[in-house]
Amino acid sequence: MSRPSRAPRPDPLPRALPTTAGGESTISVVIPVLNEAGLLESALTHWHSLKSSGAELIVVDGGSRDGTAERIRQAGFTVVQAGRGRASQMNAGAGNSSGALLLFLHADTRLPTGALAMVRQALSAGPGWGRFDVELSGGGALLRLVAASMNLRSRLSGIATGDQAIFLSRTCFDRVGGFPDQPLMEDVELSARLRSLSAPVCLRARVVTSPRRWHRHGIVPTILTMWGLRLAYACGVPAQALARFYR
Repeated sequence: MSRPSRAPRPDPLPRALPTTAGGESTISVVIPVLNEAGLLESALTHWHSLKSSGAELIVVDGGSRDGTAERIRQAGFTVVQAGRGRASQMNAGAGNSSGALLLFLHADTRLPTGALAMVRQALSAGPGWGRFDVELSGGGALLRLVAASMNLRSRLSGIATGDQAIFLSRTCFDRVGGFPDQPLMEDVELSARLRSLSAPVCLRARVVTSPRRWHRHGIVPTILTMWGLRLAYACGVPAQALARFYR
């Protein structure tokens, strides 16, 4: 069984994109959320720092029922509603953003100090894409090993995961048609399509993300599950079937 094909998309017409007061390209940070009320206190502080640094923040809610969207709006951020699923949410966020550069950030991930400048520098040579190294908060030898293996695998394969805060030019995003309409492995598929345009810029600066996924089901079982899903996807198993198994 083959993966869903990507419909060709014409090159977008040139348009004037906003810049910061210093003339730099605006970075639109797109953040998908779903029932994240429990982590909003720390997240909002981080998002305010990004906004004050000149980023455009677009938060995309997939139908939260715990007051997530309302609280984010009250904090002064733009919230877009979209169908549940990271791919559809991130595509909606990109469609409602205006920056020449896009950065996709998970709600439980924090960018390093100076991240926006790093992204601009990484993409200064022209249209391209990249990601950060990742660190799992809370430490522990096994979690450090997990993060190190994620970073090494990404560097060797040219494939990034959503935990690594994928960034790219809007030109590249449009050329590959955005995130594929699938419920799982959307980051892997996007990376594969982007890799056909150029190799990723692999920044060694680390984003810090929550290990809650590993803690919820156990570190070793989660590792084995993710390896199995990736192998199955590489062998052509549809993302829809993998999503049913994963859930």
